[in-house]
Amino acid sequence: MAKLILGIDEAGRGCLIGSMIICGVLFDENKYKYLEEIGVKDSKKLSPRRRTELCKLIVENCIKYKVIDVSVKEIDDRLNKNITLNELELEKFVEIINSLKPDEAFLDAVDVNEERFKISCKKRVNYKGLKIVSKHKADDLFPIVSAASIVAKTIRDKKISELKIKYGDLGSGYTSDVKTIEFVRNWIKEKKSIPPFIRKSWDTTKKLLEEELYNKKISEFL
Repeated sequence: MAKLILGIDEAGRGCLIGSMIICGVLFDENKYKYLEEIGVKDSKKLSPRRRTELCKLIVENCIKYKVIDVSVKEIDDRLNKNITLNELELEKFVEIINSLKPDEAFLDAVDVNEERFKISCKKRVNYKGLKIVSKHKADDLFPIVSAASIVAKTIRDKKISELKIKYGDLGSGYTSDVKTIEFVRNWIKEKKSIPPFIRKSWDTTKKLLEEELYNKKISEFL
């Protein structure tokens, strides 16, 4: 029987706006070369159009795939549970592994310690015989993780596009994007509240809230 290979990656982890998408893609080892043939690589190195094209091919040709949408509320509520974003992401990775049950899983390690992340995952998996490869920048090293990255990024981009249609141009959603920061700042100024699709637990959100509602300079927090 052919070995089942799984890749897992996320999109939107560090973003201020919207949910984090985690995706697992399962391929038969005999069809693994197909990913290289169609030019699968790190989603950040592909144009949006090419990502969309590849996403369709990946979904159509994989054995199974699983997507977990980690909502803004769940990301914020983790603080009440006293768990880190890494621990929350670990839970979702394990959920995907237990659901798809691969023989081998390639993971984009979210822990600074790759080996620790691998061990933590393996301890929570509910079946035996799984081999795990946990690496930083796995989406650049392994086509199966690149495939998961492409699907996750394509889904998240669509969600951000839907927000833009409804609320206007809010930029990329990342804290480094001036357009995103100004969007959130103006919303707080006008509505005296935080947009429902913004991560309230992010330091940037707290700083903008303090600055605009309580007239404190953002420089006081830096």
